Amino acid sequence: MSVDALAGPKINITESAQGHFNHLIAKEDIPGMGLRIFLDYPGRPNADISISFCPPGEHRAGDIPLVFEQFTLYIDRASVSYLEDAEIDYKSDKMGGQLAITAPNLRGVKPSDEDSLAEKVNYILHNEVNPNLASHGGMVSLVEITPNNEVVLRFGGGCHGCGMVDVTLKQGIEKTLMAELPEITAVVDVTDHSQGENPYYT
Repeated sequence: MSVDALAGPKINITESAQGHFNHLIAKEDIPGMGLRIFLDYPGRPNADISISFCPPGEHRAGDIPLVFEQFTLYIDRASVSYLEDAEIDYKSDKMGGQLAITAPNLRGVKPSDEDSLAEKVNYILHNEVNPNLASHGGMVSLVEITPNNEVVLRFGGGCHGCGMVDVTLKQGIEKTLMAELPEITAVVDVTDHSQGENPYYT
């Protein structure tokens, strides 16, 4: 079942997910019990979706109610744009089953062709590059885009001082950025990897 976007974000909650929620709510045995969905760190690489019980009258003013046959799902208004086109499904397995939530806009809305090169680069860094670097405790941020469309980056965390940073830059980040944004002419690292107290220079 999809909810009309005029009433809130377009979210598809499958029949199996609705059945799962109905079962959980029935076990609470509280008339009018609903659910509330909200996001932690929306628009960022570590964004996450949470769904909790919402007893009658305990939703927040400004929450958007999406009314289903047996329950109401309240959506945090600040999360609306990030939940557009999301799907909540419940997949049964040998262990009982689990919710599967997909939200293509969870980590930010993909920039359009009209948006700036900086916005497009930041989107790729936040959603593709940094999640991979995070597994090594590292990250990279955009310093500037030069008039010649050179992307100037700064490394931090585990990438600061790493002997493999040149490989990461050329074989990983540069290839990713230039493959998706062919207008980029070069990718440059301005991190001073020799200085621990003041690691960066301009």
